[in-house]
Amino acid sequence: MRPLISACVTAGNEERNIARCLESLRWCDEIVVVDSFSRDGTVEICRRYTDRVVQHEWLGYIGQKNHAIGLASHSWVLVLDADEEVSPGLRDEILAALEADGNDYGGYLFPRQVHYLGRWIRHGEWYPDVKLRLFRRELGRAEGREPHDHIVVRGRIRRLEHPIHHYTYDDLRDHVETMNRFSSITAREQFREGRRFHWTDILFRPLWRFLKAYVFKRGFLDGRRGLLIASISAFGVMVKFAKLWEQEVAERSRTRGAKAPAEGDPPGQGD
Repeated sequence: MRPLISACVTAGNEERNIARCLESLRWCDEIVVVDSFSRDGTVEICRRYTDRVVQHEWLGYIGQKNHAIGLASHSWVLVLDADEEVSPGLRDEILAALEADGNDYGGYLFPRQVHYLGRWIRHGEWYPDVKLRLFRRELGRAEGREPHDHIVVRGRIRRLEHPIHHYTYDDLRDHVETMNRFSSITAREQFREGRRFHWTDILFRPLWRFLKAYVFKRGFLDGRRGLLIASISAFGVMVKFAKLWEQEVAERSRTRGAKAPAEGDPPGQGD
């Protein structure tokens, strides 16, 4: 007998994607959805698949996943985003693995494959984008730095071969807007942690990111899509560090403003 599985999904305004995601999880023993108060039809669609739909204020990418994991009833948890789906091959591989050796491992890794501008991406930094998403509930949790979460598990890990499918971006505008949003979150987190800007971050890091994605990881084999992915990724690195510098400038301005003397005060008497 294989152990029971709880699928945990986080969602917010995902009516275009959520049905595909939940349809791919029908084989799980429980589906838990944590919705961050969607304003579209996401919740109504979710309730067609499960009665475990919980609305909760957004806790960040890491906090929201841990909240969903905490609501799971079964010993094994499969974590998915609303724009992902479990491929049929991965479903069969998971079921076979848990029945054969589920007692020997704390979690399972598998690749994630992105569908981008009408094609599956097979090279570059996007594939194989190996993720740990299936694990014993008591042994794992989401960690990382916003907005990039990952699951950390205590125990042995086994890699499976079939992928999660990821429908990341609707179009180029969505890709660029997401890059812009994520770069802001990352820059804020780095500034809060004490990371400071250096001009070498803008001069060399974007170039290295492009070369790594397009040349060393063979993104060029994905044609024009590979070029776009590598270019936008490199630009995102530059924007992230530019926003870190922007925050340093704003902080210096606030500090100088706080130290400036009030009008009419003698020199040195300002708050």
